[in-house]
Amino acid sequence: DFYSSLAGIMLLEVFLVLGTLLIYFLFSKKKEETLPFKDGWWGRGQKPVTTEDSSIRPFKVETTEEELSDLFRRLDQARFTEPLENSCFHYGTNSMHLRKVVSYWKNQFNWKKQVEVLNKYPQFKTKIQGIDIHFVHVKPPRLPEGQAAKPLLMVHGWPGSFYEFYKIIPLLTDPASHGLGDEHIFEVICPSIPGYGFSEAPHKKDFNSVSGASVFYELMLRLGFNEFYTQGGDWGWLICTNLAQIAPNHVKGLHLNVVSVSKLGFTHLLSVLLGRYFPGLFGFQDEDVRRMFPFLKKGLYRILTESGYAHIQATKPDTVGCGLNDSPVGLAAYILEKFSSWTDMEFQNLEDGGLERKFSLDDLLTNIMIYWVSGCIVSSMRFYKENLQKGIGTQKHEKLTVQVPTGIASFPNEILHTPQAWAKKKYTNIVSFHFMPRGGHFAAFEEPELLAKDILQFVDKVEREQLWKRK
Repeated sequence: DFYSSLAGIMLLEVFLVLGTLLIYFLFSKKKEETLPFKDGWWGRGQKPVTTEDSSIRPFKVETTEEELSDLFRRLDQARFTEPLENSCFHYGTNSMHLRKVVSYWKNQFNWKKQVEVLNKYPQFKTKIQGIDIHFVHVKPPRLPEGQAAKPLLMVHGWPGSFYEFYKIIPLLTDPASHGLGDEHIFEVICPSIPGYGFSEAPHKKDFNSVSGASVFYELMLRLGFNEFYTQGGDWGWLICTNLAQIAPNHVKGLHLNVVSVSKLGFTHLLSVLLGRYFPGLFGFQDEDVRRMFPFLKKGLYRILTESGYAHIQATKPDTVGCGLNDSPVGLAAYILEKFSSWTDMEFQNLEDGGLERKFSLDDLLTNIMIYWVSGCIVSSMRFYKENLQKGIGTQKHEKLTVQVPTGIASFPNEILHTPQAWAKKKYTNIVSFHFMPRGGHFAAFEEPELLAKDILQFVDKVEREQLWKRK
């Protein structure tokens, strides 16, 4: 009897230990799910003891005659290299076409008119963590009785800018006028990432995507938004993802048009090897197979041929940046190449890089001018080093999942395709995943209507099914 009671006690102890472990695992996992807010100081020198000026100041893009005459002098003195015969855009920006762009830039492009276009939406600046943050803030022109606008934070990437969103803003702030109904109307906030456009560049090292997310979180709270939606592609994907990890109780929904997963396991490797033959086994749909295989050509080879810029920017951004910051023609060549291949890889086979198939030269040059007049190309490139220098898969945010309701618009011409089966390991609450009919990397700039519709249906789903509950 002694032994049976001893066995009973031991069994009880085992259950207690297991129970304790289970409780610990459950609760510690819950606690682990959020990413710490990064309270940095990115201004010059020592952080002052006085409280930061948190006022919000109106801002307008302005340009001087000196700036323009300096630009034209540099454009006039540009040196061009003769391209190889029949090389199209396979060696990068084709300098024969670049000559045409520069000629348009000098003779037809009207920057003053584009400054007016930039200033048609209200812009502001405010100091956060020691640096000036620039943002566009557009409220709806009208709201139906008893309806509130939903705040939406939209974040750009490299080599884009806040200007990428100018065509999608009216579709979101005034959807009814564009045939998109009036059930969900947005108040749109588009900041410039620090070191991009008219946001001040960090003066200290280590300003990464988590820093950017923390700054934008502070911005949204300062604007009085306790609950809001976020949308992003390129670096905007990562910043918005980090923001959802930092403040899951404040981000109602996360909409992405680019998704990348850095933590790949054994099943991912298997799916790369066998997914083409057994798609169902790995949760692949026909469209995943079409976009991903043959993997050597559409995966590995693309990474190798298209990531040279990222390697440079993640290691020695300032060296190449010096040249780009000094030469507007060099800057244009560098940026336009991305707008060609990232919009459609097939555009490399065209003499003009297909640049004007999706964008107007005015739009492309406006984006380039934002980089030129603000002198931000070097600081924008440093963001790669800050995010990648510690290696891929090493940072805390990469190990954490995202539990906020997530919508993914997957565009067919994105350089690398991430199937939903991969994405859901990171984003555990994907409520909408759509294969978009056309479009590439710069979705808001290229296909504003397609993206706006996808954002609207995603938000509708979150709101109607009350997928977001404040904890």
